[in-house]
Amino acid sequence: MSIIVTGAAGFIGSNLVQALNARGETDIIAVDDLTEGDKFRNLADAEIADYLDKRDLLPQLRAGRLGRPRAVFHQGACSSTMEGDGRFMMDNNYRYSCELLDACLTQGVPFIYASSAAVYGGNRVFREEREAERPLNVYGYSKFLFDQRVRRLLPGARSQVVGLRYFNVYGPRESHKARMASVAFHCFRQYRADGKVSLFGGYDGYAGGEHLRDFVSVEDVARVNLHFLDQPQRSGIFNLGTGRAQPFNDVAWSMVNALRAHDGLPPLSLVAMREEGLLEYSDFPDALRGKYQCFTQADISLLRQAGYRQPLLDVQQGVERYCHWLLEQEAGGWLPEMGQAA
Repeated sequence: MSIIVTGAAGFIGSNLVQALNARGETDIIAVDDLTEGDKFRNLADAEIADYLDKRDLLPQLRAGRLGRPRAVFHQGACSSTMEGDGRFMMDNNYRYSCELLDACLTQGVPFIYASSAAVYGGNRVFREEREAERPLNVYGYSKFLFDQRVRRLLPGARSQVVGLRYFNVYGPRESHKARMASVAFHCFRQYRADGKVSLFGGYDGYAGGEHLRDFVSVEDVARVNLHFLDQPQRSGIFNLGTGRAQPFNDVAWSMVNALRAHDGLPPLSLVAMREEGLLEYSDFPDALRGKYQCFTQADISLLRQAGYRQPLLDVQQGVERYCHWLLEQEAGGWLPEMGQAA
């Protein structure tokens, strides 16, 4: 039976395909919208059985032309927190997800999908509870509303439904995301281009680079997805972060020192990086004021209760691994050119 991965040419979807391949799974139907054609690069080294355009998945699934899939990993979405077109966002993230979920429930197909920590908005409590959910933008609202639909359907569902609320994910195969790529990616590109990195300056009581996020490696995200594939009796909505809030400064410090080690240079402290002009801060963007999560930290109690016991990479571990991958891509000429982003 095939495994369907939507958003398969995207960041998390392509890493999930790679993780499935590493387990010997190749009967994979990759689903995406390749209007942005360069995303094919994320699948070029993967083994899949077929590719479907996003528009063709629902008709073929409903008509039974795909057989009965073993599972659907629904990773496809517009993930831009800056997207202002609410009609597009709701159609793409909410309505399409509702229709795909209904098709899976009708056929009894396990459905594992990407939710987001954006559902929590400016809250400081990050538990999978309605009281904690206050999205700050239409992206977060589209994810929140679908989670609400899942909650209503779960008591009567005859097959697995799992929502994973991703916190700040970083790692390989995200370069196509441009300005929405992780801060780790931007630190790498800035340092390679200019010999220094820039982070957002102070805002909402936090000093420059001191906003706190739960940064989670895409390696861990893929592992958790596969954990639920192996536990079809488990359903629910679960946070997927490390449970640690770390400042953006930690990401910059880890990336710069990883690159310095590559160049044969000794590590520096954060203070020394600032003094030597390797780390600087820009004015906080007006467009993000009132829409920015200054602090996130996943409560992963439910994830642990669902049997996921593996340790999760911290920022230094994950960023160093990511840096090595980026350097390999760069050396091979496989890292596409991308303009600087703030």
